[in-house]
Amino acid sequence: MVLALGASYVASRGGGPRSTFGLHRAEILAALVNALALLVVCGYLAWAGISRLADPVSVDAGPMVAFAAVGLVANAVSLVILNRSETGSLNLRGAANEVFADLVGSVLAVLAGAVIWVWGLDRADPIASLVIAALILPRSLVLLRESAAILLEVAPRGLDLDDVRRHLLAMPGVLDVHDLHAWTITSGMPSLSAHVTVTEEALAELGVGGVLDRLSECTAEHFDVRHSTFQVEPVTHREHEDLGEVH
Repeated sequence: MVLALGASYVASRGGGPRSTFGLHRAEILAALVNALALLVVCGYLAWAGISRLADPVSVDAGPMVAFAAVGLVANAVSLVILNRSETGSLNLRGAANEVFADLVGSVLAVLAGAVIWVWGLDRADPIASLVIAALILPRSLVLLRESAAILLEVAPRGLDLDDVRRHLLAMPGVLDVHDLHAWTITSGMPSLSAHVTVTEEALAELGVGGVLDRLSECTAEHFDVRHSTFQVEPVTHREHEDLGEVH
């Protein structure tokens, strides 16, 4: 929770002159750290559960149930607060996953404590640990995959670049679309860039500004990408396209 809130605060601050995209990725880094921390917890719980199944340890059920009940209430309140957020932030999802893991742990600890108290079955505690690990592992892997995809600048899920290319090519005057890239700056902030070759007639009729307006409206309307950057090129620019590679 502290990490998630701290990352949200950092992300809300404007970046310096070198942070041209701001500090939005702080939230994604926090989500990645949360995912890795949860995987470490999963590994520890699995190891501890298997070890104590083989060699059961006596557990004092009374304090176990009492502390778990307090944790259950606190985690339930925290989870309700986090779930009220509608930002879709990967960072907050990471925090929610941690609270969920604690909540599940508290519930199973209460149940395990009750079983130990009533029936004296000490193996209920390691069994609960294994169940907790099994429940939080899938959520942790999903969080890890999604945060890594953003940091690696993989195209946003649900955005088909071939479909984007087809829409742009269908616009009057557009001859070619190349160097098409899409990435996510942070949760809910997809971006797109492309080089677009247009006819001389389109440039003469609409001007560069008019062509840019149409391209931006296309991606915003059909793909909900609000931040698009286009380089509009005349046909004669093709022979200069790779000058950067020559030098």
